[in-house]
Amino acid sequence: MDAALTPREIVKELDKFIIGQKEAKRMVAIALRNRWRRRQLEPELREEVAPKNIIMIGPTGVGKTEVARRLANLAGSPFSKVEASKFTEIGYVGRDVESMIRDLMEIGVNMVTQEERDNVQDKAREMAEEALLDLLLPSSKSKRKDTGQQQETAAQSTEVSQGEQTETMTTREKFRQMWREGKLDERYVELEVEGSGPQVGVMSMPGMGDMEMQMQDMFSKMFPKKKKTRKMRVPEAFEYLVQQESDRLIDQDKVMEMAKDRVEQSGIIFIDELDKVCSKQDSGQQSDVSREGVQRDLLPVVEGCVVNTKYGMIRTDHILFIASGAFHYSKPSDLVPELQGRFPLRVELSALSQEEFYRILTEPQNALTKQYEAMLATEAVEVEYTEDGLREMARFAQKINEDTENIGARRLYTLMERVLHDLSFEAPDMGSGRVSVDAEYVQDKLRDIQEDRDLTRYIL
Repeated sequence: MDAALTPREIVKELDKFIIGQKEAKRMVAIALRNRWRRRQLEPELREEVAPKNIIMIGPTGVGKTEVARRLANLAGSPFSKVEASKFTEIGYVGRDVESMIRDLMEIGVNMVTQEERDNVQDKAREMAEEALLDLLLPSSKSKRKDTGQQQETAAQSTEVSQGEQTETMTTREKFRQMWREGKLDERYVELEVEGSGPQVGVMSMPGMGDMEMQMQDMFSKMFPKKKKTRKMRVPEAFEYLVQQESDRLIDQDKVMEMAKDRVEQSGIIFIDELDKVCSKQDSGQQSDVSREGVQRDLLPVVEGCVVNTKYGMIRTDHILFIASGAFHYSKPSDLVPELQGRFPLRVELSALSQEEFYRILTEPQNALTKQYEAMLATEAVEVEYTEDGLREMARFAQKINEDTENIGARRLYTLMERVLHDLSFEAPDMGSGRVSVDAEYVQDKLRDIQEDRDLTRYIL
């Protein structure tokens, strides 16, 4: 999927959603292109080329996670985001570090399964339609299944039976036409569905994160799901049948092989808050023992090892790891030397300025202004943003970030909600109308907060 994209084209695609951070975009674009370059090499050399993992350094809300997430979407790669602070050294209470690979494999399997479902969708809908007609007209079911046998004995069959068969099939075609025209949407049918089996909880010890998953699988085989009959409307029954037929058409062994290959060759894991597991060299605190233990547990996974999952053994040698952290109270050199060596690329993301806040409100395809405009349009209320109104909001965002904690672009979420709070509440009762969000409107809605500096710390 990433074969046709050059680094320049990748950056151009990322620009549609993320403002600024040019160096970070260039670095991940090269990392993605290097994967395509590696696949063009001879098999012997291909195995030797390891991905160059990246550490992104910068304050919260400047786009670190979004860069990695959009990159994975662009490449069609399995992507998993984890927080380093959730993991603890084996022997302490916390998640096993290897669980991030199991989570990534689950995401990979779900991704490939959905793609395979899309591939067989047309065939599944055809089969589901026939199954639905069997439910609506049970008498035609046996006629349809025995068509081959009836053709062989056609010479021996009576004219009456032939007439009955023709009449049944004609009725079936009439029902098919009625279903396609939506005339059967209010009708109910009885359908056999799978009931939920017994839920068995298993307590696993630290360091054995996959035990519960494996035990659940074992119990599900020991206690197969019982089937029960449910009444449902025809459209709902049709969707359920499409799902059933899709699952029958999909080769699960093929799905697992494809998912395994995709995870191993193009998987991306984003490790957030890496700075939270740094231990300062001059610190003698007891908690630093556990922090360094997490780093040493991370090391073999990032370096390349084999992790046991319910889908088989997964090699992590060619998975791309992107780590991030604010590194306010520590620095990358506080990581254990071995882990530093596995993250050779470092890029610093800059704090956002007033001009960048304005661009975030206007340029991206998923800009907050466009989201609020679309949501309020459902109430027949038209929202119009003026340039001075958006610039006032950008100025306010920068000022609040400077006066209080700098939370980057996330500040715009609280500001937009505050500015449009009254309008969102009153919109259903307005009927219709147009509201212009200009500088005066923004100042009026934020006047209380602007005047009370202490209140700002609590509300925004």
